[in-house]
Amino acid sequence: QVQLVESGGGLVQAGGSLRLSCAASGPIFRWYIMGWFRQAPGKERESVATIRWSGSSTYYVDSVKGRFTISRDNAKNTVYLQMNSLKPEDTAVYYCACAQRLGGEYNYWGQGTQVTVSS
Repeated sequence: QVQLVESGGGLVQAGGSLRLSCAASGPIFRWYIMGWFRQAPGKERESVATIRWSGSSTYYVDSVKGRFTISRDNAKNTVYLQMNSLKPEDTAVYYCACAQRLGGEYNYWGQGTQVTVSS
């Protein structure tokens, strides 16, 4: 059973930065896909960024390209989301999730961490 624990959320002014961390435990395999999602009040959850445990392939939603960077530290079993130039519309609960294959369902989810960007 994969377990995911997010940290690093908080309150920041527009233009500021935050780094989210997702510590994974359990059987993580190199072909697994790790993703960051977010859900704002009254909105559907959206995929923000994804990365494989092996390789360098990444995906970003258009609204965060050039501002957010997803990365991983395999030795620490941790995935990061560096968020720069934050905007009020980035305010949401951010979740870390894991899929067992590319294009597969995200079966494992963290508890979420709140990110609030003030204008």
